[in-house]
Amino acid sequence: MEERKLLFHIPSTSIFECDPLTQGILDALRSGEHTPDTLESTLSGDFASESIRSALNDLQSLAVVTANAVDTGVKTFEPLELKQIPLTTVVLNINTGCNLSCTYCYKEDLDTPQNQRKMNYDTAVQSIEMLINESPNQERYNVVFFGGEPLSNFALIKRVIDYAEKRFQGLGKKVDFSMTTNATLLDEKTIDYLNAHRVGIAVSMDGPKAYHDRNRITVGGQGTYDTVEKKVGLLLGKYNSRPVGARVTLTTGVTDVVAIWDHLFNVIGFSEVGFAPVTSGDIASYNLQPEELGEVFSGMKQLGERYLDAALENRNIGFSNMHQLITDLHEGNNKALPCGAGVGMVAVDHEGGVNLCHRFTGSELPLLGTVTEGINKPQINEFLNKRLDKADTGCATCRIRNLCAGGCYHESYARYGDPVHPTYHYCDLMRDWVDFGIRVYSTIMEKNPGFYDRYLAGRRAG
Repeated sequence: MEERKLLFHIPSTSIFECDPLTQGILDALRSGEHTPDTLESTLSGDFASESIRSALNDLQSLAVVTANAVDTGVKTFEPLELKQIPLTTVVLNINTGCNLSCTYCYKEDLDTPQNQRKMNYDTAVQSIEMLINESPNQERYNVVFFGGEPLSNFALIKRVIDYAEKRFQGLGKKVDFSMTTNATLLDEKTIDYLNAHRVGIAVSMDGPKAYHDRNRITVGGQGTYDTVEKKVGLLLGKYNSRPVGARVTLTTGVTDVVAIWDHLFNVIGFSEVGFAPVTSGDIASYNLQPEELGEVFSGMKQLGERYLDAALENRNIGFSNMHQLITDLHEGNNKALPCGAGVGMVAVDHEGGVNLCHRFTGSELPLLGTVTEGINKPQINEFLNKRLDKADTGCATCRIRNLCAGGCYHESYARYGDPVHPTYHYCDLMRDWVDFGIRVYSTIMEKNPGFYDRYLAGRRAG
């Protein structure tokens, strides 16, 4: 980076700035093999012998330098055997019905409003009890309401919140609630309730009217932007418990990331905007083509430059994708698995079946248990070990393996028919994105490190 030499340490997801001695050692070893004695001889004109030996030991302890030329520093796969699933989150798919008919919807169990199937109260309670029974020693738990459109079963949401608040308070534990909604069913009374109980809200909204109305339509085929804009305005005017974010789905023909962010952040007023590119949906005509996906990542980098400029002025522009990458780098997050699905989080369908995550409800992927019988741990372990074993996948030696971990299970399932298959179609773009993120992170760390204390700590606390 300009005149600075940075080392991205893959095993720990850490970034080091190399001093001249460290850089000298790495340059010497890249030009050929050395013993400690020949390395010391090569560098002795510029550095003291004791300093060379000390720096070499540090690099060896980090496995940056190895004593064996064929040692890649990549750990051998060790099978995982979870005897207890450390759950903190349960996603309740409280209904299958939705009042919209978004063209790209991935939900395999989606129904029209008149045909929707709703989760009953007993199943919801059993889901919470399963969460507690599987991991009784957690300090904080999360209950997520999902659908369909979850607000079309608002009566159940209120009953579940009442039950969970009393249940977890009795255990001396904390519980958070959240939901993803299309916003069309929001009204003042509903917003007041959600605000009072600090229910985190993410709104599905795809940007300006021309983009939003392409795919987010009613059952009758009408665009929903005008309604959503009005309801979101009401929401942002009354709700102040937690930041409200927008979730944007990018499909073919919708790649202008910067324009979409600008509208949702600066015009509508969302606190955060996150982008989800579609490349493996059930309806191929909506999938981003390779050149379009390239445009999306190019736009994300343009927006990332704005994120950097704002961060140096101690402002956060709410670009969720960039913020998450920066958070992972700052905290040194090391992901053996792409997300918490099946480990820290499971989803329960309206009948009480336990699924890997909310995207798999209604799919042909076998259930991982039920709320009455609990989680099938041997099945979970078998699944996780298939993804953890990176032999012959290319992931084992990829420099971003501990940030990507092979990619989204559902993306793999939709594209390759196998949820543990790596998302190879993203690899080059993701590596470039992480390289870009390292540059952004390092620049902020050098010029305005206080940004992290202000915006990361506050985000986690929320």
